[in-house]
Amino acid sequence: MTLLQIIVLAIVQGITEFLPISSSGHLILVPSLTDWPDQGLMMDVGVHVGTLLAVMLYFRADVIRMTVAFWHMITRKKDSNQQDKRLMIALILSTIPVVIIGGIVSKMGWNDAWRTLEIIGWTSIVFGILLYVLDAKCAVTKKITELRYGQAIFMGLAQVLAIIPGVSRSGITMTAARGLGFSRTEAARFSMLMSIPTILAAGTIQGLKLVTSGDAALGTDIFLGAGLSFITALLAITGLMKWLQKSSMTPFVIYRVILGVGLLFLVYR
Repeated sequence: MTLLQIIVLAIVQGITEFLPISSSGHLILVPSLTDWPDQGLMMDVGVHVGTLLAVMLYFRADVIRMTVAFWHMITRKKDSNQQDKRLMIALILSTIPVVIIGGIVSKMGWNDAWRTLEIIGWTSIVFGILLYVLDAKCAVTKKITELRYGQAIFMGLAQVLAIIPGVSRSGITMTAARGLGFSRTEAARFSMLMSIPTILAAGTIQGLKLVTSGDAALGTDIFLGAGLSFITALLAITGLMKWLQKSSMTPFVIYRVILGVGLLFLVYR
C-alpha cells in the first residue's frame, strides 16, 4: 500500500467510525471509487484499532469505572458501585449477539459478498431514513443509567445488522437507543462504549492472523493506519458529542441519502 492510500483510509475511518454514516461502507468505497486495490479486512481492522484507542481515551472515566466493577464482580467484593456494575453487564449483554453471529458470518465468508456499491447504496438510504424517523419522533429523556438488560440485548441485536456494509454500527445502535427513548448524547455514549468490546474482539482475531502470517510490511502499514485513525477519531468523537448536545441527527441523514442515491446512480446507470 502507498503512503497516500494509508493516510486516506485512516482519515476516512477516523471520521466515519463514530458518526452514523458507516465506516465499513466508506472503507469499501475508497478503493471502489479510486481504482486502488482493496485494502482488505486486515487493514480495515487495523484502522478500527486506532479508533478503539480513541474511544477508550475519550470515555476513559466510564472504562475505568466499569473495569473496576468487573474486577470487583469476579473477585466477589461487595463494595462495587451497583450502577457501574449494571452498565458493565449491559455492555457485555449487548456484545454477545454480534460476537456469535459475526463469527458465523465470517466463518461462512459472507462478508466479501456484501462489499458492493449496490448494498452500501441501499443500506445508506434505508437506515438513514429510519434514523431520521426515530430521532425526530421519540422522546429524549432517558439516561444510560436507566438502561435495562433487555434493552441492552435489543441494542446488541440491532448492532448485528451493521455486519452489512452501509448500515453503520454507530448509526443502527444510536437508532435503537433513540427508539428506546434515550437522549441523543446518551445514545451516542452507549453506542461508542458498545464499540469497545466489538472492535477489541475483531482486532484480536485479525491480529493473531497477522502474527502467524509473518507479513511484516502489512504490519507496518497497519500500525501507521491505526495511529492516524486514532487522531482523527478522537477529533470526530469530540465534535459529535458537542453537536448532539444542541442539534439532531438530520445532517447525517441527509448525507447518507445523498451518498446512497449517488451510489445507486453509479450502479444502475
